[in-house]
Amino acid sequence: MAEPAGDSPGALGSGRFPGVLGVDSGGSGLRIAVARADDAEARPLAAGTSPEPVRTGPAGIDADHMLSQLLPMAEELRRDAGVHGFAAVCVGAAGMATLGEDLRARLPAALAAAFGVHRLALAADAVTAYAGALGQRPGAVVAAGTGMIALGTDLTTEGGWRRADGWGHLLGDCGGGAWIGRAGLEAAMRAHDGRPGGSTALLARAEAMFGPVAGLPGALYPRPDRPAVLASFAPEVARCAAEDDPAALGIVQAAAGHIADAAAAVCPPGTGTAVACTGGLFGLGEPLLAPLRTALAERLPDARPAAAAGSPLDGALTIAAALAGDRLTLPADAQLLQITRPAPG
Repeated sequence: MAEPAGDSPGALGSGRFPGVLGVDSGGSGLRIAVARADDAEARPLAAGTSPEPVRTGPAGIDADHMLSQLLPMAEELRRDAGVHGFAAVCVGAAGMATLGEDLRARLPAALAAAFGVHRLALAADAVTAYAGALGQRPGAVVAAGTGMIALGTDLTTEGGWRRADGWGHLLGDCGGGAWIGRAGLEAAMRAHDGRPGGSTALLARAEAMFGPVAGLPGALYPRPDRPAVLASFAPEVARCAAEDDPAALGIVQAAAGHIADAAAAVCPPGTGTAVACTGGLFGLGEPLLAPLRTALAERLPDARPAAAAGSPLDGALTIAAALAGDRLTLPADAQLLQITRPAPG
């Protein structure tokens, strides 16, 4: 489970310095890493992954289920990294903003009891994606995979966080993987029916993946993982776009426009403001990236494109290390970034 960092400083289990703990909870499981508390770059000393995603129930994200995985993994990684305790912890979770009430109620006391932690950040995954991509700089980050959300801040208390989209595949996530896949399958269905706007290339790829498309609604609609199934077709849309299929080209160009719209909606004003894109969607490559560069240049001519420096797990470590050192400048927010610190005095 744990992946010690070999000859990294402190990886031999000396336990002579405090650490910080970063947690990234998403659809593929729980990812955890430990860094030294005094490392401003928050470089991981040890990391591990749980193969089972944290459950969501009537009360939202299940705190008991998260803790049953988190606490033993954290203790093992603490020993592997050679830290004697955690000066701060950041837990980033998909759904924290709307489904995190149980986590906000339970995690502070549980982590204090297990590790003596009194500095805790509970963050939406978009916030840890932001911190992983840009650190603690003002700017905007688009995080896109199956879904899509944009987050921006000027780092002021007054400005706080600005959010665009991230409303799920039925109400938004425009330009994300599920959106692209659904649009591609719609073009396939149009070709099947003989309606305008269809694509025989996408129809062929849809039937290669899913079988005869006439049976696709009955197979797709009852599934609880519809967004992931839709997103699985996005790479096929990108491949058809690379082969100059008109319908596929139109879909990825529209997706690029939606992503750029979200970035423009949250980007703080100012020349040279950093804008970064992070997440698996951008692995589709040039069929999406080329129109996205154009769309971002049109909507944000004064902004500066920035490469994402790291992942949401890196962002969780960045926030934890900054919190441990009283260097956290990202704005607190009741839903997006809740901060617990010891009372002064």
